[in-house]
Amino acid sequence: MLGFIIRLLITMVALWLASRIVPGMQISGTGTMIAAALLLGLVNALVRPVVVLLTLPLTIVTLGLFLLVVNAAMLGLVAALLGGFSLAGFWSALFGAVLVSLFSWVGSAFIGDSGRYEVMVVRRD
Repeated sequence: MLGFIIRLLITMVALWLASRIVPGMQISGTGTMIAAALLLGLVNALVRPVVVLLTLPLTIVTLGLFLLVVNAAMLGLVAALLGGFSLAGFWSALFGAVLVSLFSWVGSAFIGDSGRYEVMVVRRD
């Protein structure tokens, strides 16, 4: 549970930073940012694998660059489903997705594998 909350916070910070840098990306309010982070996690867990599988030939032909378009589409889907989160167009979605991915990657690298704690049981005989 702790790992989920930490990753949610990392995604929220990444979305906030991307909305400050990318001109066409706007998020109105903290509640919208929390909902966007949750929805982006769900979309990336459920929809993105199917889309990646369906676009695999195009991804292979473009040597993986089409995955940037897939990430932009997932961010665009979140913006379409969530009121208060808007993207001006494809380029805003593309740059926003790249920045969210980059910031999330850096944040996860600093945090590490939090949330993966092992429980140690000590037996006394």
